[in-house]
Amino acid sequence: MVPVVSVEPSPQVRQLQDREDAGRKLAAQLERYRPASPLVLGIPRGGVPVAYEIARRLDCELDVLLVRKVGAPGDPEYGLGAVAEGGVVVVDERRTRLAGFTRTDLEPTVRRELEEVRSRAVRYRGDRAPPEIADRTVIVVDDGVATGGTVATAISVVRPRRPRLIVAALGVASPEAVAQLGELAEDVVVALVPSFLEAVGQWYRNFDPVDDRTVVRLLQSAWSRASGAPRRG
Repeated sequence: MVPVVSVEPSPQVRQLQDREDAGRKLAAQLERYRPASPLVLGIPRGGVPVAYEIARRLDCELDVLLVRKVGAPGDPEYGLGAVAEGGVVVVDERRTRLAGFTRTDLEPTVRRELEEVRSRAVRYRGDRAPPEIADRTVIVVDDGVATGGTVATAISVVRPRRPRLIVAALGVASPEAVAQLGELAEDVVVALVPSFLEAVGQWYRNFDPVDDRTVVRLLQSAWSRASGAPRRG
């Protein structure tokens, strides 16, 4: 697959103001998908405020896609894989080996993160069913990626559910992540692609943590707005 990549066109942009700003910029670039009434899936927690802005501006459905990074033992920020809803586990074998670990070493972290995914599904949705994905345009959203592993796992969860096409929408992404995700999604839309990305937060002026209450509030707001409105195909 040849990736289609949409990158923030203004050379003046050096930082995003906050996640809402990222969502506004991405929504402008995603406008071409409005006629398809896409399903926007935010990756909690940080991807949800970005996704909320996209869904609000494109007037389309919002939900969450629960994916958790599997960090290295003793260094949780160093991603070696990810887990997602449905018991999906993806491990970067090469990265794990180079870091001096085996899959067995990661098993306690994998179990813990899978349990967190199950817990968050209840916390965020309650008894609300996950959204229908088959034959829909699906936009998978995160606030930023350095390696792309979490979003790659998210796409791997969505793909078997037979969407019409998948778009990855990211506030910030490294060139390497853009290239990787371009092999997995039909389109990759990014607000800002720095030539060197060490930490996503350095490219936001305001990168405050997003808590569960904020995620639930944004989801409830989106669902309330959409209640009673017929879903287009």
